[in-house]
Amino acid sequence: MAGGSWYAMISVAGFLTSVWLAGKASQVIGVSSIVMEVAVGLVLGPNVLKLMPDELTVSFYDQTYECDVHHGKHQQKITIKGRHYCDIDAFVAAGKYDGYWGAVDSAGFNEYVGTYGRQGRRLAGKSQAGKSEHASYTQCVKDSCTLKQALNTATVPDVFTLTGHIGVGMMIFESGMHFDFAQAKTVGPWASAVAVLGTFLPIICGTGLSLAYGFEMIPSLSVGVSLAPTSVGIALKLLNEAKALHEYFGQAVMTAAFVDDVLSLIIFSVLFTVGGGDPTVMDFVPLVLGCIFMALAIPAAVLVWPPFLDWVFRKIPETKPDAKLTRHDEVMFLILFVTLIVYGQITFMCGTHLWGCFIAGMSFATRHEAHHVWVRQVKRNTVWFLRIFFSCTLAWSIPVKTLFSIEAFWKGSLMGIGPCIACKVFCGPFMGDARWVIGWAMVGRAEFAYFIAIYAKSLKMMDDELFAILVWSLLYATVFAPLVFRKVLARYMLKKGRVDEAKAVQASRLEDAGHLPDNVAVAQHEENKANKRGIKENAEMLRQYSSEASAHEARMQESKATLESKDQEIKDLQATIKQLEADGSLGQMANGEATKPVEFRESTVSSI
Repeated sequence: MAGGSWYAMISVAGFLTSVWLAGKASQVIGVSSIVMEVAVGLVLGPNVLKLMPDELTVSFYDQTYECDVHHGKHQQKITIKGRHYCDIDAFVAAGKYDGYWGAVDSAGFNEYVGTYGRQGRRLAGKSQAGKSEHASYTQCVKDSCTLKQALNTATVPDVFTLTGHIGVGMMIFESGMHFDFAQAKTVGPWASAVAVLGTFLPIICGTGLSLAYGFEMIPSLSVGVSLAPTSVGIALKLLNEAKALHEYFGQAVMTAAFVDDVLSLIIFSVLFTVGGGDPTVMDFVPLVLGCIFMALAIPAAVLVWPPFLDWVFRKIPETKPDAKLTRHDEVMFLILFVTLIVYGQITFMCGTHLWGCFIAGMSFATRHEAHHVWVRQVKRNTVWFLRIFFSCTLAWSIPVKTLFSIEAFWKGSLMGIGPCIACKVFCGPFMGDARWVIGWAMVGRAEFAYFIAIYAKSLKMMDDELFAILVWSLLYATVFAPLVFRKVLARYMLKKGRVDEAKAVQASRLEDAGHLPDNVAVAQHEENKANKRGIKENAEMLRQYSSEASAHEARMQESKATLESKDQEIKDLQATIKQLEADGSLGQMANGEATKPVEFRESTVSSI
């Protein structure tokens, strides 16, 4: 009936409102909003209360695929590919053929083998010809169908999961715009050393601990790579509050974090190249081409893009200089958006679109107004997309029963304290007295780390048990990194005698804004604060001058009254003298001689 989607709309509105309220509550209690958003998504999502309909929260492929139906249409999509998925001859030779097409040499068996069974089309170079690793041919068909379903779901997920993916791409793009090439020149070698240790220590330790837990190499490597990226959103905010972004240790934190992200993006691409199974030399060609593209695009960010943008804005007249969104702002946003799409497409063909998103952002790192324009146009979108990422994309992928098992908790706790936190904290032992500030700044984890974990799980590169362990470990960093970093930074600023900055850090609210600080807006905010301070100081000076003027006027009035009184006395005396002169009765001097009227008058006036 008309308006029949009302309950669906109400359920979506209720879910999003709950997520928003959870974020606000997290600010009040002083924890990262990520934790609260994940908790709300977990409870209200499809795994527990199912507030919203499955049609909105479950991918089309997860709803429609039926890989367990024997000879069903989805199994047929696997079997008609012949050796690409399951080589029937290999399973017969290994004694693992279980009669899926009937007995060997039966009419059904021979018909299949003659029609499809010996086809070996190499899709993406991943043919299973000659292999029989599964327990049986039937199991191979089911597992291949499940894998195909997972790949399709990862390609076209449900709308909320897709929205979360968009948010991650936008955030990675914005992170690239904060790369400071001048800082990289100043602290490059040492910051790069911090980044290398901060990237590879978690990978090595996370992989090793996962292997010790009994998991295989590829799943274990997926855990290690998920632990590698650093999120500096909170660190950037607190460093800005402490006015330490332009100091050596602040520059080292930012440069190391961005180099860490670049390395993580490359390793991310390598992981999913290797994780596909039996990689060949040709599988690494796109990755090499991606590295070549990055080697060309990063210098272009400094040498090509600045003069190109200057040329564009010289050619396009500014027809709306007084508008809130000027003509040049509109052109800049269009260039930003097109560059993001083009670079993302290029690196998608080389491994992952996130690589291109970051490089695209770096192309505008020398133009602070570019980030200002971007944030003004997409700020609220990015904030909501990232909320949806944590409350939907992440929360809905968590296996609830496995997550809250004792085994997942203690293993995740050990993973969180060791490879996730400690390996980042100790990544800068050579950075002097700022080593703990830098180390704790590198501990933070957010959207990128969770994205790698979710993507690996969606491609069946790790099972539910290992994913639950990984989620616990990442939550440890998400919760404790901002709290500890704030204390460490405040203590360091106090040690340097920067009391006001330390107080500003301690008073700062730990909120995940959904976007990085807007340098132009921050500068404008600081200028406005300075102007307000100036106005306040001038008003105080004016009040002081006004008070002094009032006091001076009172003194003038008092002096005027005194003068008027004296003047009246003079007039009275003069009248008295005239009266004496008229009467002829003048006083005499002490020697008995008569005093002349004039002398007496002058003497009297002088005394007055």
